[in-house]
Amino acid sequence: MKREWWAALAASLLIAAGGGWAAWTLGEAVPAGLDGRPLLAAVGTAGEKQAGKTIKDIIFETQKQVVMIETPTGSQGSGFLYNWQGDVLTNAHVVAGSRTVKVKTADARELRGEVIGIGTDTDIAVVRVKALEGTEPLSLKRSAMAEVGDEVVAVGSPLGLQNTVTTGIISGVGRHFEIGSFRYRDMYQISAPIAPGNSGGPLVDRMTGSVIGINSAGVEKNAIGFSMPIDNVIAMAEEWSANPMTELPGISADIGTDEGSEFQLDKMAEYLVRHFYDSLNSGDYVYAYTLLGSEWKEKTSYEAFREGYLQTKNVKLDNLRVDVIGNETADVTAIITADERSEGTTRVRKYQVSYRVGYENDQLKLLDGKGRAIDMDK
Repeated sequence: MKREWWAALAASLLIAAGGGWAAWTLGEAVPAGLDGRPLLAAVGTAGEKQAGKTIKDIIFETQKQVVMIETPTGSQGSGFLYNWQGDVLTNAHVVAGSRTVKVKTADARELRGEVIGIGTDTDIAVVRVKALEGTEPLSLKRSAMAEVGDEVVAVGSPLGLQNTVTTGIISGVGRHFEIGSFRYRDMYQISAPIAPGNSGGPLVDRMTGSVIGINSAGVEKNAIGFSMPIDNVIAMAEEWSANPMTELPGISADIGTDEGSEFQLDKMAEYLVRHFYDSLNSGDYVYAYTLLGSEWKEKTSYEAFREGYLQTKNVKLDNLRVDVIGNETADVTAIITADERSEGTTRVRKYQVSYRVGYENDQLKLLDGKGRAIDMDK
């Protein structure tokens, strides 16, 4: 549901990638005439371990703990795992008006989540996902504010269809504005645009991979965004995790939802195949192996699976096609190009691959796969 409400000033921010207009005022100078919007979305290791990793590695490892949240009304948003209890931190406007939500993970699981805390004037909420309890959360950068010039990555839901990752720098600090009932204080202004799929997701330090903020608002025409510093809201989130709310305050979802259809099987199947190869390119063979169905695993041990990909690098997918078969399976075909190392030399090889994707215990899996060489450089 959408509702229009016009700004008292010339500039305005738009909630949730197609939601309602909201008045806003900035506590520090931001150029007049901006016309933008806070946009609703779409196993990290400790920050010290992330140092020295490529941006591609940081994005992949972060995305594994970023989830898509869907409310009973079909509205969608993002969030990320922030503690070992299975608690997901997100924006309040993502889950406004809902007690239970669907949570879709990077490995295509669909889980049940319960909203255990939500702000009325601060745009944050906590969703508990019991199935994620014991899963390693993202590393948080506490008690240290980012500075102008710091490089950052804005990560959105891995199930978003586009623009889920953007890079930039901290271009301003201490920004203030209001949108509806929410007050945004001491916000980071970032050059990375907060596009659909990013709001509610983490803002990550480019050097360490640690979370420094929660993406909340974007200014469309000037390609800048705003993110809440994690240190400003983490105490509130941890209080809800320790003492969940028994009753949730009523907040209108009009300003905080993006009405969208549930992800279709063809989109999910395409995502799963791409995510499989992202895992291989990052050298995370254990994670890639978990995406296989049980029958495939019975035929292929992890050791044999890993051995088959150890000498394969830089896999690129082209001409990907999805054919849906019934309601629960799909065939995915693609052309892959990869660097393969053998006997001390590297050569480029090209394959045509096909996968059967389907549900197994309510989780989307790669049920079967095959490929044939179609070209190679010698």
